[in-house]
Amino acid sequence: MERQWYVIHTYAGYENKVKANLEKRVESMNMEENIFRVIVPMENEVVIKAGKRKVTPRKVYPGYVLVEMNLTDTSWYVVRNTPGVTGFVGTGAKPVPLHAEEAEKILEQMGYMENRIKVDYAVGEGIRIVEGPFEDFVGIVKEIYAEKGKMKVVVSMFGRDTSVEVEFSQVEKM
Repeated sequence: MERQWYVIHTYAGYENKVKANLEKRVESMNMEENIFRVIVPMENEVVIKAGKRKVTPRKVYPGYVLVEMNLTDTSWYVVRNTPGVTGFVGTGAKPVPLHAEEAEKILEQMGYMENRIKVDYAVGEGIRIVEGPFEDFVGIVKEIYAEKGKMKVVVSMFGRDTSVEVEFSQVEKM
């Protein structure tokens, strides 16, 4: 039998409770050979507002939980009868597994690969540096390095355009 990812539907807001309940049932019913991982699809979203960086987890698919398992009658029964589970996603009597590419994409989106970052700035935008060695300089955003929380800004220094690297928290929009 092959491990595959299945999507189960839960009551909205009960995803983490369903995950905990299912993990307890897997252990108590000795299903470790058939039910491997239970994941609530989450991603860390980095929001930068007013120069402050804040990481907040958010559910990618509210009301859904992913389960990696070998589908047998017993494993299906254990998952289906876990408190908070309303059913498997799919048509017909038996659950339909996710395609491998879909599962990889969801795991990547969740941050098993990296965090997604929302940036409040755009290339070509005018900014003012409010902190650090280049404080009070005005410049234009040249490049954005979202994963590092930094940007390259072109400022006029001694009559010449000069590129400087600053953190998002050191600048403000003009």
